[in-house]
Amino acid sequence: MIFVDRTDAGRRLAGRLAGHSGRDVIVLGLPRGGVPVAAEVAKRLHAPLDVIVVRKLGAPGNRELAMGAVGERGVVILNRSVLPMAGASNDQLRAIQKQEEDNVRRRASLFRQNRPAISVAGRTVVIVDDGMATGATAKAACQVARAMGAAHVVLAVPVAAPQAVTALRPVADEVVCLEMPQWLRAVGQWYQDFSEVSDDEVMAILAEAGHQNRPGKTLAEVHINTTDAELIGDLTLPPDARGLVIFVHGSGSSRHSPRNAYVAHLLNEARLGTLLFDLLTGQEGGDRANVFDIELLAGRLVATTRWVRRQPWSAGLPIGWFGASTGSAAALWAAGKPHADVTAIVSRGGRPDLAASRLSQVQAPTLLIVGGNDPQVLRLNEQAAALMTCPHEVMVVPGASHLFEEPGTLETAATLARDWFAQHLLRPATAPAG
Repeated sequence: MIFVDRTDAGRRLAGRLAGHSGRDVIVLGLPRGGVPVAAEVAKRLHAPLDVIVVRKLGAPGNRELAMGAVGERGVVILNRSVLPMAGASNDQLRAIQKQEEDNVRRRASLFRQNRPAISVAGRTVVIVDDGMATGATAKAACQVARAMGAAHVVLAVPVAAPQAVTALRPVADEVVCLEMPQWLRAVGQWYQDFSEVSDDEVMAILAEAGHQNRPGKTLAEVHINTTDAELIGDLTLPPDARGLVIFVHGSGSSRHSPRNAYVAHLLNEARLGTLLFDLLTGQEGGDRANVFDIELLAGRLVATTRWVRRQPWSAGLPIGWFGASTGSAAALWAAGKPHADVTAIVSRGGRPDLAASRLSQVQAPTLLIVGGNDPQVLRLNEQAAALMTCPHEVMVVPGASHLFEEPGTLETAATLARDWFAQHLLRPATAPAG
C-alpha cells in the first residue's frame, strides 16, 4: 500500500477506527506530521481534535537513548531501566528535564494559539502519527496520556515497523496499524507525497478543528424564579453534555466575570454544561451585607439547583458547583444540608471558613484551589480542610494572588477544576472492548 498523502492515510486509518465513532473519544495528533492524519480521523469519528506534545529526555552524548519523556501538565515519565546506562548525573537529568518541559510549553502554546487543551480525563484517547520507525515518541505519548487520566488509549498509525508495534502493545490498550512491512527504512517511502508539515499548517488545522468543536448554543438570560427573587443566568449546554456546573459568584463578582467565563469555556470544551447566574438582584448587590450573608446565598444556590432539576434538558445530568470567594462558602454551606443535590465542588480563592459549622456535613468531593501568593486565604483553606470528612484536596497554584491575575495562573486553576469535575462529577466513560 502506498498512501497518496497524509490526508489519504488519515481517511484509510479512520475506516479501521470506525468502531469508536459515537463514543466519548478525543483524537490527539503527534506534531507535526501526525496532525493532518489525525484531522481526518477526527472528522470521521465526529470527535474533537487536539495535539499531544511530548519530548524525549535524551541521554547526554546520545540523544537517541531515551531516559524518559515529559508532557503537558508537568507529566514526567522516567525509564528506570535506562537511567543507569545513560550516564547522567542528577543535575544533568534535572537540567535536561527543565529544558524539555520548557519546549513542551512553548510548542503547545504555539500550536493552540491560547486555546485551552481538551481534557482527556476519563475518555478514550486515539493518538495518531503518520508512521512509526522505532515508536519511541508514540510510546511516550501513550504513557503521558495515561498519566493525564485517559481511560482507554488507542495508538493508530498508517504504517509502522513490526518491532515498533510490539513495543507499543504494553503501553496502549489498542494498536491499530494498516501496514507493517518487514523492513521499514523510512516512513516517507510509503507516501507519494511526504512533504514536510510546517508549524503554520498545524496551527491552521487545529484552529479549524477548534471552530468546529465549539460548544453548543448559549441560552442567554435564563430567568430563575425563587421564592423571594427572580435571578438571571447564562446557560451553555454543549451537545452530549455529560454534566452541569453551576457557578456561585463571590463578593464583587457577577455572571459577567471574565475569570469565571474563562473557566466556563474550559469546562464546555470538556462537555460540561455551565450556568453562570447572579446570586443577588441588582438592588440587593448594592448592600454589602448581602454579599456576606452566606445563608442567603446558599439558599439561592439551592433554589437555583432545584430550578435546574425541573428543566427537561437537565435530565440525568450530575450537578457540580464552582464557587469563588464568598460563593465558595455558600456552596459548602448548601452542600452541608441533607440530601444536597451536588456531586462535586470546586472552590477557587474561596472562603470555606465562612461555612465552618457545615463543613463536616459536606459529602461531595471538594477541591480547594488557592494562590501561592495569598497566604491568609491559604491558611483559612487549610484550617477549613481539617474540618472536612468528605474526599477533599487543597491545591496551591504557585505565583497566584487572590484573583489569579498573574500570567498562566488562571489557566492552571481552570485546568485543576476541569480535571476534578472530570474525575468526580462525570459518570465513568465506558471503554470499548479491545
